[in-house]
Amino acid sequence: MTDEPIPLLDLTLQYRALARTLLPQVEALLASGRYIGGEAVRQFEELFSQFLGGGDLETVSCNSGTDALVLALRALGIQPGDEVITTAFSFFASAEAIDLVGARPVFVDVDPCTFNLDPQLLERSISPRTKAIISVHLFGQAANMTQILAIAQRHGLAVVEDCAQAIGACWGGKPVGTWGDIGCFSFFPTKNLGAAGDGGAVVTRDPQLARKVRILKDHGQVGQYHHEYIGLNSRLDALQAVILSVKLPYLREWNWRRQAIAEGYHRLLQGIPGLILPQVAKGGNSVWHQYTVRVPGSHPTDSRRRDRLQRQLQKRGIASRVYYPTPLHLQPVYRKLGYKPGDLPNAELCAAQVLSLPCFPELTLQQQERVALAIAEILAEEP
Repeated sequence: MTDEPIPLLDLTLQYRALARTLLPQVEALLASGRYIGGEAVRQFEELFSQFLGGGDLETVSCNSGTDALVLALRALGIQPGDEVITTAFSFFASAEAIDLVGARPVFVDVDPCTFNLDPQLLERSISPRTKAIISVHLFGQAANMTQILAIAQRHGLAVVEDCAQAIGACWGGKPVGTWGDIGCFSFFPTKNLGAAGDGGAVVTRDPQLARKVRILKDHGQVGQYHHEYIGLNSRLDALQAVILSVKLPYLREWNWRRQAIAEGYHRLLQGIPGLILPQVAKGGNSVWHQYTVRVPGSHPTDSRRRDRLQRQLQKRGIASRVYYPTPLHLQPVYRKLGYKPGDLPNAELCAAQVLSLPCFPELTLQQQERVALAIAEILAEEP
């Protein structure tokens, strides 16, 4: 086996495969002089709606996945004094967006097998101030939208789907992002569908919500220089729209490759003592934005075994990453909310145990075998 380093992700391989198709379209866009808005952006929005099922679904592109969440909450009328429920285990933007519209985040614990919000714990967190739920499809796996929507409808709550890591995943055969009132996507370069910079999108079947997002993302203007809202400057660059339009037809194949890689890891890692493999909930699937294992320690929040495994993998030239080492409810900025260690035990357990392994469409079986062998040897050598 080669001793060449194995990265967590290698975007240069994707670029090389697409360069002959990509570069002429990028050059044509640059030569056009139309860098903001225009046909390139409109075309991408239409293509993305079609990818998610088309029909009356409307895509509104924007500057980032974080902006997509903020725009979604603004369009839904979330404001100071409101509460929005979300998962305690996710990237910070899932909660940050709630604060950015002046509302209060309320955190719910997760299922440690799927890493997604546990719907069984959702209802107890609803209060008279609750106005919405942000459901995150973490690491590429669809959350249980059937149960989440049933609870939301029972209490008259809006549902925003954070699909930043799950483009192409489905729950009950229906794409994530098309279940709730609004779906939010990120095109950060490392995502399954990544731009060459920041980018995002909001999708909805509600034409009024789509219209308001379009207004809010362009300085709140209804017609040129006529401003009805305080908005944002959150437009998707035409250059990024061209790049995403070139990449989009390949996304299903890339997701299939990720699923094959996950199956390979399942087979190679099965039965290694001291390692817990990710599970996919019945009713959904995963597009494996990350393949994330758990490495339990001597107690649920002991990260020493996980950290040792990561260090030893690095010594062998194998990259890995901890997504995420601190759950949201214990972030320093949220001390004001009054959460304490032990309040959301599964999120805290995940933060101490998770480790994401190399997972990208170009990863070879030989590289996976090297990763699996290294993990088995390192865990077997533990004192």
